[in-house]
Amino acid sequence: MVQSEHTIKQYDVDLDALRTQVLQMGGLVESQIQAALEVYATGNRELADRVMEDDRRVNGYEVRIDNDCSHIIVRRQPAATDLRTVLAITKTVTDLERIGDEAEKIARAARQLHEQGRASLPRYADVRHMADTALAMLRKALDAFARLDAVSAAQVVKEDMTIDEQFRSVLRQLITYMMEDPRTISSSLDIIWIAKAIERIGDHAKNMAEYVIYMVKGTDVRHTDMENVERQAFS
Repeated sequence: MVQSEHTIKQYDVDLDALRTQVLQMGGLVESQIQAALEVYATGNRELADRVMEDDRRVNGYEVRIDNDCSHIIVRRQPAATDLRTVLAITKTVTDLERIGDEAEKIARAARQLHEQGRASLPRYADVRHMADTALAMLRKALDAFARLDAVSAAQVVKEDMTIDEQFRSVLRQLITYMMEDPRTISSSLDIIWIAKAIERIGDHAKNMAEYVIYMVKGTDVRHTDMENVERQAFS
């Protein structure tokens, strides 16, 4: 009986360690995005290099956490809620790694804008507003993960519609900008690339929030409408 209790406690410790690593990875990815946006504003080459270096650290987290998840599945053979937690963690770290990739894309495109002397940055304020929305979604998704809060996770899913509309607005404005002044085509295309990367960050944050609902409620809400997401989260 003592051995059984010890095993259960160690199992809880292993799961807690996994969750902690996910949050550490999330914090690194968040700082990556912030640095990439600073490159967008300033063209800072050293900061761009740091974003790319951090991407290797993010990749390392993904491999390490996936290995830990595999070991837990083999050793502990989790069931029910614990199995959902491990599966959701493997999916969450995949989305975090892809967010890191998007941050690297932003840094590369932003550095190119500045290096080629095309840093007048049309629609900068609108793109930055998009980025603030995406960052807020990521933070809320990580917080919902930490607190196993399905209701907050549903709010993140809903916010994805906002960032999608913001992207469409930026796209329309930049197309108009290019039509009015063809000299801005190159810079505008780079900014569309940056805006698309930000929109994808929002998509990944939404995915992470959906995994939280799956962990807590046991229901897969992917590819369902918002009404169903909220119904499952609030049930």
